[in-house]
Amino acid sequence: MAAPASDKLAVLIDADNAQASIAAELLGEIARYGTATVKRAYGDWTTQHLAGWKETLHNLAIQPVQQFRFTVGKNATDSALIIDAMDLLHSGTVDGFCLASSDSDFTRLATRIREAGLAVYGFGEEKTPRSFVAACDKFVYTEVLRPVAKGAPAPALPSPAEPLQPVLFQAIAAATREDGWAPLSTVGSLVTKSNPSFDPRNYGFQKLGELVRAQAYLEVKSVAVGDGSQNVHLFVQRREV
Repeated sequence: MAAPASDKLAVLIDADNAQASIAAELLGEIARYGTATVKRAYGDWTTQHLAGWKETLHNLAIQPVQQFRFTVGKNATDSALIIDAMDLLHSGTVDGFCLASSDSDFTRLATRIREAGLAVYGFGEEKTPRSFVAACDKFVYTEVLRPVAKGAPAPALPSPAEPLQPVLFQAIAAATREDGWAPLSTVGSLVTKSNPSFDPRNYGFQKLGELVRAQAYLEVKSVAVGDGSQNVHLFVQRREV
């Protein structure tokens, strides 16, 4: 699910459950969905645990929000992030939210934002509980955002939660036109709606078109756009056995 690039997004980062090493890649990914007009990271910045974030905050113009841990075992960071999110929601100044955390505590927050009609994009590690993943419109596993040094082995990809073939077949069946072909853009939209964590990168492909072309049980055709441009539309159908 890609939002218009003009959408204003609030990026709220749970620094206790997000890694500074991929912050730049995270913001680059968020740029695909809109403009990050609010960028905040929450945590107790007096602790050594978050020392790795400090230079990143400065370089990427992310505002740190200090939240002291007054009581051991109570996550004050989550509470501060949720309160700010609700303030922003009611202010009407943003069109959607990007929640960066692998913590299930934000499940209800994501649900509440979507109930208000705004989009929620989640970003977290593969360990993120399914409840939080399912509560988002789109969820990106941060493992696919990690930069790979030249000559280094490729990082381990997230384990897809759903088998690929039935997920694609269901979406293709729903999107198929009278001529027997389904627009790939529609297929991708339907898959993401039913599986927020679906991402071709989880399977080792950068684009959905590359992913479906690699599946022996699918046929793909390209149709040139009739406006004189070099653009093409992709269509897909199940391959006859």
